[in-house]
Amino acid sequence: MIATNSSVKEFILAGLTDQPGLRMPLFFLFLGFYMATEVGNLGLITLIGLNPQLHTPMYFFLFNLSLIDSCYSSTISPKMLMSFTSKKNIISYSGCMTQLFFFCFFGISESSILSAMAYDRYVAICHPLMYMVTMSPQMCFLLLFGVYLMGFAGAMAHTMSMVRLNFCADNLVNHYMCDILPLLERSCTSTYVNELVVFIFANFNIGLPIVTIFISYALILSSILHMHSTESRSKAFSTCSSHMIVLFLFFGSGAFVYLQPPSILSLDQGKVSSLFYTIVLPMLNPLIYSLRNKDVKVALRKTLGKRILF
Repeated sequence: MIATNSSVKEFILAGLTDQPGLRMPLFFLFLGFYMATEVGNLGLITLIGLNPQLHTPMYFFLFNLSLIDSCYSSTISPKMLMSFTSKKNIISYSGCMTQLFFFCFFGISESSILSAMAYDRYVAICHPLMYMVTMSPQMCFLLLFGVYLMGFAGAMAHTMSMVRLNFCADNLVNHYMCDILPLLERSCTSTYVNELVVFIFANFNIGLPIVTIFISYALILSSILHMHSTESRSKAFSTCSSHMIVLFLFFGSGAFVYLQPPSILSLDQGKVSSLFYTIVLPMLNPLIYSLRNKDVKVALRKTLGKRILF
């Protein structure tokens, strides 16, 4: 079906830059980013899995966030690194559609799990005595099922609407990955349906989590202001501020790319903005969410101590 619906068999990804002098420095820079992302997220996954004291709802979602980030980075970074070392970074049509599917799946899943984590923090801060009852294993798995269901539905909608298009002979995609808007630029047929799908799903997949996060944090802020202990306030503010930084970067860059008409946003601006949520944030998330966390530090010291003794 894919082969018959497309007039091209492969695409050429332009990458981040066409200046030869910048390619090798950028290759080593983003190779370092990719290695740090995988080491950080896979290390956090292993740490949570090995330590029973981290088997709580908060770290259950953090485990899945790290899993999503690791897969998300592996969907994008290897092909981007090839653009720095190849004269023509060619990707097959089926490979491009596959990358588009997993890019959408993991991106939408990340936005959804960030909202689930905000709800988890709301229950922990505003209703601490009911936390383990409200965030029961059944509830956690139900939220996680919703996270991946939204990711799958959005990815299928974007990929299927892209497959129906015919692409022109000029198959140079001005991006380092098979993203939605750059591919639409290469279409020879009307992209009205695709743009409508992008607008609807972007508003739903970005708007719904933002509303959930906004309500959760409004209630958290109200609860913090009523706390009498300065230490409790400081701890709660510290946790929320780290989370809000990631939320601002992820949803801000995503909204900047997908909630503007293509006629206003240039593809070069879209490439730079998309670096935040495809490359930088998956690397920063383990640091922001865990390495500043006392429980994770204690678990890390215990795990390393056991290895040394062994």
